[in-house]
Amino acid sequence: MKDIKLKDKIAQGINDLFYIWKREFQTTFRDQGVLIFFILVPLGYPLLYSFIYDNEVVREVPAVVVDDSHSSLSREYLRKVDATPDIQIVSYCADMEEARQMLKNRRAYGIIYIPSDFCDNIAKGKQTQVSIYCDMSGLLYYKSMLIANTAVSLDMNKDIKIARSGNTTDRQDEITAYPIEYEEISIFNPTAGFAAFLIPAVLVLIIQQTLLLGIGLAAGTARENNRFKDLVPINRHYNGTLRIVLGKGLSYFLVYILVAFYVLFVVPRLFSLNQIGQPGSLALFVVPYLAACIFFAMTTSIAIRNRETCMLIFVFTSVPLLFISGISWPGAAIPPFWKYVSYIFPSTFGINGFVKINNMGATLSEVAFEYKALWLQAGIYFLTTCWVYRWQILMSRKHAIERYKELKEKENLSKQVSD
Repeated sequence: MKDIKLKDKIAQGINDLFYIWKREFQTTFRDQGVLIFFILVPLGYPLLYSFIYDNEVVREVPAVVVDDSHSSLSREYLRKVDATPDIQIVSYCADMEEARQMLKNRRAYGIIYIPSDFCDNIAKGKQTQVSIYCDMSGLLYYKSMLIANTAVSLDMNKDIKIARSGNTTDRQDEITAYPIEYEEISIFNPTAGFAAFLIPAVLVLIIQQTLLLGIGLAAGTARENNRFKDLVPINRHYNGTLRIVLGKGLSYFLVYILVAFYVLFVVPRLFSLNQIGQPGSLALFVVPYLAACIFFAMTTSIAIRNRETCMLIFVFTSVPLLFISGISWPGAAIPPFWKYVSYIFPSTFGINGFVKINNMGATLSEVAFEYKALWLQAGIYFLTTCWVYRWQILMSRKHAIERYKELKEKENLSKQVSD
């Protein structure tokens, strides 16, 4: 008889699990708020960010010139700067005051100043200089200004050294121009672009944040629809911790396995972002990341009391989480306290592991730290989710019993009055 009861209990648990999975799946597509965060935001946000940064690098930065030399050599320098893809000279100013005014009015983002003794010093064999001033409110403007002027100055330096050397062969000219020959190679980011460096991290973070918002919104809706404002409804199918956690988790996982494929595989291919990782390694890495994000979101949903609360709690965390992940800001420069705080969130390990596999061609064994950390987080947050829902089941029963006693007392009181 005990074996039969145990089998019946297991069968009932499995039936309840699939009932909860079905109901949660229906809620996802019936609740417009959850549908927006689970489907529309993951579909639209990656495209929006990718379109914004699709140019990869800043080109043709407007710059103005103050040429106090008025020499053929200064004009040659400026022609070469203007010919680079990074800088576009938009005006020649009479003095620095006029140039500063153009910078202030945002008609230009940089100033190139050539002193009056520029050509004379070169003719006398003295060192000369070119000064550049840049609007540092945008670091990419400074990067373009610096790269263009550095490249032109090195090129002209080469010609000046060759002219003064008195060499008789081309080989001697090559050695004079470049005593130490160097070659610049942009590893893992061939275009040295902004999108190739930032977008992969943003894509991984979108998955975590939309799960937090969607599951939080669903939790807020459940509380608003519950008579006692509890997370777990009074329902015979919601009578066990594991069946609730696994049923809900399976529903979210099946939705987000498709979302993750679109966000992490399709979007980078649409915008020709760097993808050199093995699909198998990437797929195996995504599984613990999704599990960790789902159970983390289910654990934090205990703090959601209504539908609007999740927006106030989770939305503002996106930018800080991107910073402390170690991608947009060097991990070595992050203070130890914030580094340990970042270990709370699955996005930290997810971003670093995804970038290493997808952009750097790492294997699963080479991201073992991030991979194991995600499985550890999935296990820990699964236990915390079970604890949260077990506590909610007990609270729901307590409120139901209290309500029953209250109704019973009212019924007894009314009988006494009628007698």
